[in-house]
Amino acid sequence: MTSSTDAYRDTMRAAVWHGRHDIRVETVPLPDAPPEGWVQIRVHWCGICGSDLHEYLAGPVFIPVDTPHPLTGIQGQCILGHEFCGEIAALGAGVQGFAVGERVAADACQHCGHCYYCTHGMYNICENLAFTGLMNNGAFAELVNVPANLLYKLPDNFPTEAGALIEPLAVGMHAVKKAGNLLGQHVVVVGAGTIGLCTIACARAAGAAQVIALEMSAARKARAKAVGASHVIDPSACDALAEVRRLTGGLGADASFECIGHKDTAKLAIDTIRKAGTCVMVGIFEEPSSFNFFDLVSTEKHVIGSLAYNGEFADVIAFIADGRIDVTPFITGRIQLEDIVDKGFEQLVHHKENNVKIIVSPGELATV
Repeated sequence: MTSSTDAYRDTMRAAVWHGRHDIRVETVPLPDAPPEGWVQIRVHWCGICGSDLHEYLAGPVFIPVDTPHPLTGIQGQCILGHEFCGEIAALGAGVQGFAVGERVAADACQHCGHCYYCTHGMYNICENLAFTGLMNNGAFAELVNVPANLLYKLPDNFPTEAGALIEPLAVGMHAVKKAGNLLGQHVVVVGAGTIGLCTIACARAAGAAQVIALEMSAARKARAKAVGASHVIDPSACDALAEVRRLTGGLGADASFECIGHKDTAKLAIDTIRKAGTCVMVGIFEEPSSFNFFDLVSTEKHVIGSLAYNGEFADVIAFIADGRIDVTPFITGRIQLEDIVDKGFEQLVHHKENNVKIIVSPGELATV
């Protein structure tokens, strides 16, 4: 079930979370042969996600430490990494439609398949949801096992490193789909961090007439333009709401996306849309907010939550393959696994504004 190279060894290198500010690149056992319905992937590239950074700075956030996860049994130490691509190294029993050597990307939403949400097409909010790299061992390692039903094949002409951008772009694509048809619509994206940039790119790919980004960082303003923003407004330098209305014929945006996760920017995102418009909440909020819900009643605005993705890997792969999404502006660093703390996590902590996505190669640096 393993390659000839792996047959002569029983360990690999991996980035393991041990606790807050304690991620260690260490030697760990090779994963077992993939069980029935699973595959083993040799990782080419894996991106450092904001959730990985949260675990580094303030963990445990998602990693289960008090009790084993009900789906995976993971508790405590965990190999991080869920934004990845690679090639199939081994197939578990019963896996069909895939072959050893094929390049793939993997959806990170490991789900039970039996709860109400799984059986009604909403596996991203499964009652027993387990993200690869947080509630099960992930892809900051040479090899990782994942369920075969989470795999997506990469086209022959697909850039290898672009495979590590599919997962965060799928988050933006899911949010865009939650907003409905954006063809010819006016859109606001609040925040131009990684997910905000992904949402901008996906909204443009989905046909939005204009995408207005609200962002204060000079570096992120430039990146917002690079990925497709029509206009970039700095809320600290002007009346952002007045500017949005000026750019939308006085009405406000048809749809907005909150991609920061702060109580003040949540209200701002709602305020930027017209009556009966739609606001999609994408950011991860760490504290509650006070809000007068009469503002929704009196305007019939729609506010929707959006978590992860639900099949949008296929859309993102198609959009990258046909050129509607260019991943080049997103990649700000390419490093090897041994450097993941100093040149990855610490770089993102101390130079966050200058970085979008740092991608990691667990073996030799993969071919671009």
